[in-house]
Amino acid sequence: MIEINAISKRHGPRTVLSEVSFSAAEGRITGFLGRNGAGKSSTLRILLGLDRPDSGSARIDGRPYASLRDPLREVGSMLDGAEAHRTRTARNHLRWIARAGGIPLRRVDEVLDQVGLARAARSRVGTFSLGMAQRLGLAAALLGEPRALVLDEPVNGLDPEGIRWMRGLLRAHAERGGAVLLSSHLMGEVAAIADDLVVIDHGRVVAAGTLESVTSGHRSLEDAFFALTGEGGARSGGPDGGFPAETGGGRR
Repeated sequence: MIEINAISKRHGPRTVLSEVSFSAAEGRITGFLGRNGAGKSSTLRILLGLDRPDSGSARIDGRPYASLRDPLREVGSMLDGAEAHRTRTARNHLRWIARAGGIPLRRVDEVLDQVGLARAARSRVGTFSLGMAQRLGLAAALLGEPRALVLDEPVNGLDPEGIRWMRGLLRAHAERGGAVLLSSHLMGEVAAIADDLVVIDHGRVVAAGTLESVTSGHRSLEDAFFALTGEGGARSGGPDGGFPAETGGGRR
């Protein structure tokens, strides 16, 4: 469903991505892990046609994003920083997206109900908590009933009940045959939901495989992550090395 093939990207003298390759399969949830600045966001932006690689390719169901006939019906995305205008209501924000994507307006109220925002449909986005904003972002991703979901930090700002709800929603999507690619800093949550893992460090994929194969020989996903990327990042902190981590072993 989602294929990243030998993507490389440079910003001036700095190499952002170097021959990055991995896939996210139908019926599976793939966790995408890396420290801040490791290349996760750059990879997702290229996948979604928001940036171009210097070499390599990114395809969804065999085609680049720009070639998809109905992109919102084929892939739903939620990227960090992609926010709705604060003065719009939740319903109007989604109606605007639906009109732009040729999606029936009836889907707006359906997804608002699906993500638990039906009562807040007429509230302005500027009044939303971080968790409510995350739910609205997910509603936008679900509007076109896409087979693939690409989500950046989807549980950020959610309370424990919301995290559990998100976990169930994504698992149900995968069980219906959809592909889920999610990036997260919360390793405990990734360990709880992911079938497959991709770990990126300094623009290179350092591990890719099933959750069990990547964590084999380690007490937790956190231990495996730091073994793969170097213990220095766990101690250094800050935007270039810090990685706020939770422990976790396998899906709960």
